[in-house]
Amino acid sequence: MKLIPFLLAYLFSALLVSAQTTSSPGGQQNSTNQQQGQNEQDEKDKEKLEGVNDDENRKRRWECSLPGGEYSVNLGAITSVSKHSYVLDGTLLVTEATVDTTGTALARFYYIEPITKDTTFNALARIQKRAEELRNRGQSRTGTKADEMAQKSYPTTTHARTIEFRIMNEVELNALYRSLYQAWTSGKGRTFRIQ
Repeated sequence: MKLIPFLLAYLFSALLVSAQTTSSPGGQQNSTNQQQGQNEQDEKDKEKLEGVNDDENRKRRWECSLPGGEYSVNLGAITSVSKHSYVLDGTLLVTEATVDTTGTALARFYYIEPITKDTTFNALARIQKRAEELRNRGQSRTGTKADEMAQKSYPTTTHARTIEFRIMNEVELNALYRSLYQAWTSGKGRTFRIQ
């Protein structure tokens, strides 16, 4: 009689091991679908990076040339680099890369996107429409693209010793951060450009 509980326990453990090692037919299909989705996303990202160049230089500096301006920093002066996201005023998601140096200025490179693109809140829609009208009017007068320029809030950022650049898509921001981080950790200068 003592042999029966032992045999039952052995059979039960054998079934558990067998169940864990047998893959479900849907598991491979999910993996294939995920890989296919990743490949499609990679192709879209490559298209967004067509105007981006990232090359090594011999200057021991990280140099950055963007539609909104230029930035250059000696690699030895960089004390930290970071990339993070936060919600601004409850309506915008900001993803930014920052460069902190031994100097007094902090460089910020950021990408902004609305938290919800399809909003039905009428007041917000009116504000967005008015802002677009003003932006278009300013662009026609000056020949600059205001939506590609850094956004500042007086006096918070104007006097906070920050150098700010707006990046137009998150893929380019990620490429910028990779270039910056690679230069900083390797000690080899890099020149990053977005055309």
